[in-house]
Amino acid sequence: MSVYEFNVKDNKGNDVALKEFEGKVLLIVNTATRCGFTPQYEGLEALHEKYNDQGLEILDFPCNQFAFQAPGSDEKIDSFCTLKYNTKFRRFAKIKVNGKEADPLYVYLEQQIPGKIEWNFTKFLINREGQVVKRFSPKDKPEAIEETIAQYLAE
Repeated sequence: MSVYEFNVKDNKGNDVALKEFEGKVLLIVNTATRCGFTPQYEGLEALHEKYNDQGLEILDFPCNQFAFQAPGSDEKIDSFCTLKYNTKFRRFAKIKVNGKEADPLYVYLEQQIPGKIEWNFTKFLINREGQVVKRFSPKDKPEAIEETIAQYLAE
């Protein structure tokens, strides 16, 4: 099994097959707009700008499960991220990452590298074959994981 077998909703409610990203290196992140880690959007966008042409795709999944730090509609979240951080990477519908209502993608991610997602901006790195290869904590800033991402892009 790989992440390519999952379907998700984009921030406009459209179905997206992750198979669309086959052959790319993915960084899947659960985010929030009112979190102490929210400024990481800037670093995520810098990674996107630098490595998108080499095959990096950042997939942003807003999540309101942690202290309700992602309030508002998908449209408002997208507007905030675009206007404040000039993000251009893909943003998806708000989801839950833990518990009975957790999105199936996140259930799978947690099974691959076990451990409950404890906060916003947990990052999962997926190789070009769709396998989960690394998990980074919210404290791991995007610039701190750049070297690891570059290694997987070079493979």
